[in-house]
Amino acid sequence: MREKAIYILGLLGAIALVANMYNIFLVLPDEANQGAIYRIIFFHVPAAIIAFTFFFVALICSVAFLAFKTFKADAIAVAATEVGVMFATINLVTGSIWGRNIWGIWWTWDYRITSMFVCVLLYLGYLIMRPAITEPTQRATLAAVLSIFAFADVPIVWFSIRWWRTQHPGPVLETGGLPHNMAMALLYNFLALLAIGTALVLVRLRSEHVQREIESLRRLALVEA
Repeated sequence: MREKAIYILGLLGAIALVANMYNIFLVLPDEANQGAIYRIIFFHVPAAIIAFTFFFVALICSVAFLAFKTFKADAIAVAATEVGVMFATINLVTGSIWGRNIWGIWWTWDYRITSMFVCVLLYLGYLIMRPAITEPTQRATLAAVLSIFAFADVPIVWFSIRWWRTQHPGPVLETGGLPHNMAMALLYNFLALLAIGTALVLVRLRSEHVQREIESLRRLALVEA
């Protein structure tokens, strides 16, 4: 029943995404200054917010593991981190495509772009470190500490526009810079991608539980041998 609910959630998110893409690409007009490339915002912005949301989930679960030593919290943290890194990478790639059309370059060491790149590297380090440590408690403890440390970069990314002068566009979501029809399309895309992302986290969580059971059986077999 739980597995069906996961796939239904992902399917509903995919259907909503496809329906909203029709509105984005065929109904909404081009933006006056940027032309058609502005449509990348409907994927670029939600990807960043969803990535930060999953990183926050990983933060809470990491703190919970350190406090209560519950491996379920550690499993949720790694599942959320993997999907969060995927969305953060989507954010960087779409931003680079936008920058090539607007700035004329694929990459610039802008404060927000650089801090987001560092954020991805930190969480990639989290994912790379885990398989290198075989002892479950030590692995979960070190991973939790690194997750908490990595999340310190998230507020830097979010507030970088206000803290430093940057080429990056201003926070139009906070200033109401988008017309109503574009803002609603952005919201619908965010909800659709969030549903898909949540389904992916749940699928990854199931595989994590299976992997942990296999590791437990292997350790038991070694002890009995």
